Amino acid sequence: MSSKQRFQELQHYLSSQVLGQTDLVDALLISLLTDGHLLIEGTPGLAKTRAVKALAKGIQAEFQRIQFTPDLIPSDVTGSEIYRPDVQQFEFQSGPVFANLVLADEINRSPAKVQSALLEAMSERQVSIGRTTRALPELFMVIATQNPLEQEGTYPLPEAQLDRFLMLVKLDFPDVETERQILRLTRGGDAIRPPTDWVPLAPADVLLAREAVNAVHVAPAIEDYLVHLADATRRPAAYDAELAEWLQTGVSPRATIALEHVSRALAWLNGQDFVSPDLVRRALPWVYPHRLTLNYRALAKGLSTDDVIDRLLHCVAVS
Repeated sequence: MSSKQRFQELQHYLSSQVLGQTDLVDALLISLLTDGHLLIEGTPGLAKTRAVKALAKGIQAEFQRIQFTPDLIPSDVTGSEIYRPDVQQFEFQSGPVFANLVLADEINRSPAKVQSALLEAMSERQVSIGRTTRALPELFMVIATQNPLEQEGTYPLPEAQLDRFLMLVKLDFPDVETERQILRLTRGGDAIRPPTDWVPLAPADVLLAREAVNAVHVAPAIEDYLVHLADATRRPAAYDAELAEWLQTGVSPRATIALEHVSRALAWLNGQDFVSPDLVRRALPWVYPHRLTLNYRALAKGLSTDDVIDRLLHCVAVS
């Protein structure tokens, strides 16, 4: 069985465990395939934790969940040196960040020091404690969540950390029929039950699939499309007068790289060996929103980054 078929089976398995959240399932797989981190925005109870647990079971990876609270300190995330009287020396005890999949639940509930500790792990794939730097596992991904409804007592993530997230996925409530299926799925308990005849992937399978994703072809015309989408956020007046009235800050080159990576992964999952404009358009609402800053005019009109994305797709064409 090919690597692509194995991932399609993984996608089917996740969809059977997390009902009605297709975007979340796709985003988890894309982040895994592109070695990126994922930010999830949604109200409590939308199966975010369940989805990450199911993914960990599906790839035989170590999973750790960190509940971010105002009294959390950096060592609660990274670990610390503990003195052992029996041997009269310090010994490092690793924190939950050393797992393969780390769920940072309500990440904006903790102050800047904790967020900065996680930022080093996300950007450098290492943790520095004292004078010692320790590498994180080769397969390492942070999945962070935010509650969009309650902002009291929160610490907004700085732009530098938001930019480290490959994608932002916004979750909505399921429809009536899906919620009925959720009731039936969890009636015997909330345990995750993989099919008995299904063989989970291994971390080595994920690394092999990443090589295949990197081989997906990106034509020069698609490259031009990617860079012009980014340029339109930085020099909006050159593309559209209305867009120029909305944007305060555009996206960085990291956004262009992320958009290409996500488009490649989508193409590979869809069985294509090249990136098409439609895949770029599908990926854009996941890659750009958390990297854009609207000005006071746009906010006064009640506009959102979704409106900016729609306008970008309207005024930037494939060359």
